[in-house]
Order: sequence, then structure tokens, then C-alpha cells
Amino acid sequence: MVDVLVTGGAGFIGSNFVRFALARHPDWQITTLDKLTYAGRLENLAEVMEHPRHAFVHGDVADQAVAAPLVEKAEVVVHFAAETHVDRSILAAGEFIRTDVVGTFVLLEAARRAPHLRRFIQISTDEVYGSVATGASLETDELKPRNPYSASKAGADRLAYSYWATYGVPVVVTRASNNYGPYQFPEKIIPLFATNAIDGIAVPLYGDGNQRRDWLHVDDHCRAVDLLIDQGVDGEVYNVGGGNEVRNIDLTLRILELLGRPISLIKSVADRPGHDRRYCLDTSKLRAMGWAPQIAFEEGLTATVEWYRDQPSWWRPIKEQDPQFAASSRSQRRERL
Repeated sequence: MVDVLVTGGAGFIGSNFVRFALARHPDWQITTLDKLTYAGRLENLAEVMEHPRHAFVHGDVADQAVAAPLVEKAEVVVHFAAETHVDRSILAAGEFIRTDVVGTFVLLEAARRAPHLRRFIQISTDEVYGSVATGASLETDELKPRNPYSASKAGADRLAYSYWATYGVPVVVTRASNNYGPYQFPEKIIPLFATNAIDGIAVPLYGDGNQRRDWLHVDDHCRAVDLLIDQGVDGEVYNVGGGNEVRNIDLTLRILELLGRPISLIKSVADRPGHDRRYCLDTSKLRAMGWAPQIAFEEGLTATVEWYRDQPSWWRPIKEQDPQFAASSRSQRRERL
């Protein structure tokens, strides 16, 4: 059996990867490490919690006593664990530095001592490049993060690289564009707008809505990570993008259309401080290895919106219990259709 550690495996991308990997690799024994903060939920792993080749450990990647022994016995580490929401990072940057940078440091230190480790996948983001007015970001481009979240991810990204350059840790870094799909915490635009629209309450669109993002289905991201575990080159960075550049306003209109809701639900709100206008990735390096997205954006978005429509038992408790949603939801329900 191949001993695989997945950090942040109860979160959105991590839980999708755990399910994907268990189905794809019958010779993998997967350990999921997750702190179970607001976005990490055991419900995301419900269908695999009793799987004979899966074990769950409740713990913090920044806690050496918990994390280091798991890394030291692993052959593969896939490091998804991170604080990920830009808005939260603006309000409380310290938690992002602790989890994203210090947590990565703890894992890398353990990786130096891991006798069987053959791959450490550091999951980064396209946001480390900063706003890209024209063209597409190459892996060799300068990093210009513009908010505490992307800065913390850039720090972890380069720290991981340094452990390859200095100590020979078999690190591969991925920088992915905006992921979407099932089990995404409803603070991100697609699940937030879909669930708000389902409830007939306003969808808060930042600024003029002309920010542009490239969308990547989470399953296509999982396929890329899987490929790089075996075929990635130590010390290299790989962009992972869906090739689906969409304006936020157009995305919003499509979500409302899919749910049969009126455009009057759109509520323009003050733009986020330092809001990047556009991200775009050049993915030719990964595509040359044989990877390409398999899920068309229209198909994936439709299926994702339908998932949230059909799974209120998953997302409604989150929005009712999380203080971030509770106050705004109560006030917005007064304006419900």
C-alpha cells in the first residue's frame, strides 16, 4: 500500500481529492488530517469515513506533535490545508500566516526526515501572480500578491520550493485557478450566490462586476494533482487552469438564470479593498504532459448549481450557524421574494 497524507482533506478541494483518489487508486491508504475549522467539515467525508483504506485525524498542520509523525511515515503528501478566503484574510490576517505559512513550515520540516517520501504536492493558487491586465501568467512570472491571503500562499509556495532547493525535499507546486464544484463552503461566489438565490435573497456583487476569473472544476484539479504525483518534476511549478475566463457579472446572471431567479436579486456592494481585476493562467506546461480539463464550464456550472439546489441539508446549517452569514441572512430575508 502507498501511504498518502492529505492535509485539509475535510475541506472543499481536499475532500473531493480524497474521494477521487480512493476510487482511482486501490493501492492507496489515505490519511486525512484536518483541523475542522469553519470550512473543514466531517460531512464532506461522510461517504468515506468508514472506508477501509481511509483514516481521519483531527489536528492542526501547525501542530508539530500531530502533523510530523503523519508526514514522516508518508510516501506522498498532498498539502491542501489553508485559510483561503480573501475577505477573511483582510479582517484577520494572522490566522492565514499561521496556517498557510507556519503550517507549511511544520510539514516541510517533517518531510526532511521522512525516509520514504517521494512527492510533496504544495497546493498554491493563481492569486500569487496578482492582477493580470493582459495575457496569461507563466510559472516563471514574478509573484505580486495583493492581499494577505495570496501573500500567505505565495510565502508557502516559495518556502516549499526552498526546501527542494536547499534540502532536496521532492516538492512540486501547483497554482490553480478558481475551483468550483460540490462541497464548496458558501462564502465563495458560486455557492454563495446559488444558495442566496435559492432562498430568494440578494446576491452581493462587488463593484461593477467586471472582475474576470478563470474557472476550473474541482474534478479536473484532482486529475492534475494525480498526474503530478507520478509525473511532476521535483522543484517545478505547474499552472492548473480551466480556460474558462468569465466576468463576475456574467457568472451571476447565469446562476440566476439556472435557478429561475430575477436579476433584481443582484445587489451592488462596495468593492473589496485591493480587489484583483483579472487572473489568467498559461497552462501549456501541464497540457504538454497530457492533462486537459474534461468538464466544460457550462456543464460543470449547471451540475454544481443543481447540487446546491438539491443539497440544502448540507449548506443551510452552515449559513444558519456561521456568524458571517447569520446576521446578513436575517436582514436579507426581510427582502425575500
